[in-house]
Amino acid sequence: MSKQQWVFGLHAIQAILERQPEQVIELWCLKGRQDERVNQLIDLASQFGIPMQQAARKTLDDKAGSSQHQGVIARIKEAKPLNENDLDLIIKQTDKPLLLILDGVTDPHNLGACLRNADAAGVAAVIVPKDKSVGITPTVRKVAVGAAEVVPLVAVTNLARTMRHLQQQGVWIVGAAGEADCDLYQADLKGPLAIAMGAEGKGLRRLSRESCDTLVSIPMLGSVSSLNVSVATGICLFEALRQRR
Repeated sequence: MSKQQWVFGLHAIQAILERQPEQVIELWCLKGRQDERVNQLIDLASQFGIPMQQAARKTLDDKAGSSQHQGVIARIKEAKPLNENDLDLIIKQTDKPLLLILDGVTDPHNLGACLRNADAAGVAAVIVPKDKSVGITPTVRKVAVGAAEVVPLVAVTNLARTMRHLQQQGVWIVGAAGEADCDLYQADLKGPLAIAMGAEGKGLRRLSRESCDTLVSIPMLGSVSSLNVSVATGICLFEALRQRR
């Protein structure tokens, strides 16, 4: 039997209904709420024969495990996690892939924001280690505002080994680190590329750092010594996008 999960957030639920309606088991809406956005989701669900129930706010809060559900939640069947084999197929689909490696990001808000950045920058896949990393949770889906249903998240057993495998396939790996070979804006980010970002506060682990082809830093002019990982990820991805255009 497949795992099930409660999903909340208007954008996240709409993305699932539009892209993977077969995953949605049922929709629950706040009793008495009538507005265009919610009605749109109800209509979409009815097109696929997905049952809908109305409930009090406390019931939705309890099922979602959060009060930030915006009056709509959905019970879904979780998709099968992607692995190394899926990554090979993704890379073969484009001659110049842009990939994002997240080394041990455990905060669901950061992963959700990184997925949103990745979608906007045209990233082909986000790669994370299976251990010491957050997966696709309801909070990740909500923060990602639909990107979690669009951008493939590939969980790998051995991140350093996967990085070496990418290099063997011609992917240049650029790691973001304080001690770097050059700053971000001096790096060549035009070819097949994976950008590796470290965990909150810790940065890239030693093996991950050593597996990079080069290390870059983001120029910092203020008194703050580091950026939130999702902010730093957005800066790096969009510099790559600027160069590749």
